[in-house]
Amino acid sequence: MSDPTITEREIATQPDCWRRAALDARDALAGGFAEALPGPGERVAVAGCGTSWFVAQSYAALREAAGQGETDAFAASAFPVARGYDRVVAITRSGTTTEVLDLLAALRERRPDTPVLVLTADPTSPALRAARHVVVLDYADERSVVQTRFATSALAFLRAALAGTGPLPAGVKPLAEAVDDAELALRHPLPADVVSAGQWTFLGQGWGYGLALEAALKLREAAGAWTEAYPAMEYRHGPVAVAAPGRVVWLFGPAPAGLADEVRRTGALLVADGAVDPLAGLVRAQRLAVAVAAARGLDPDRPRHLTRSVVLTTG
Repeated sequence: MSDPTITEREIATQPDCWRRAALDARDALAGGFAEALPGPGERVAVAGCGTSWFVAQSYAALREAAGQGETDAFAASAFPVARGYDRVVAITRSGTTTEVLDLLAALRERRPDTPVLVLTADPTSPALRAARHVVVLDYADERSVVQTRFATSALAFLRAALAGTGPLPAGVKPLAEAVDDAELALRHPLPADVVSAGQWTFLGQGWGYGLALEAALKLREAAGAWTEAYPAMEYRHGPVAVAAPGRVVWLFGPAPAGLADEVRRTGALLVADGAVDPLAGLVRAQRLAVAVAAARGLDPDRPRHLTRSVVLTTG
């Protein structure tokens, strides 16, 4: 048996990272840092690139469902700076991504009174100098190009902070239970027919949709796989046409009424366990991405055409 890849080792640390993120959120709320975090009733925008954008979408949906205020999520390059918000949260693992730094500069110039919170993994990041408030999850930093533990730890931090200022939406578990589910997700083997499939479609509702987008991205990044992602209720509006034997439909969270039976009628393999926390479900999808890469003779630590941070040049 070959040694675990860097990506595999980082995936395996996520339960511990989430526990630390929960402690960080609790300490922030209790230690005078609460004014840096989105508060109930605030109109908030969350931004990131790639994986961080999908985390932003999940958090935005979770916060709105909790009744804590209007929350929008944007790719950093598409952020509407002319629109006013009570607070902006920027998520960036490296803090060096060009579009995020450009956004922070634009906010500083055009919205100087808007509080900005940056979540990053690098304590030396240039993004730290561009924001009023900073949370550094350095224990969740990664060597791998493919993001796993930083993204989920950032969401764990925001989720725990949300729980500290009000009740979570109905059906959303406390983070401690999500950690337990993640421990199981790391131990249970992946079904062989899921790994050997030729195509994967990920579905989610509410905050699970952002996780579905991220799961699809992981397989594309690590294994060059054909993957798609949709809101679960939208799946029947066209995308179901690609379902067939030898392909997978993977649900994050409960399945809408009738959807599971419809997927089974196509002959596609349905992966669904509404009892598992969707964040732990993403851990399984990360493991799937590594397994599919290995089956295809690819190295998930060296994904094609990708770098750890996208730094754009001009001219």
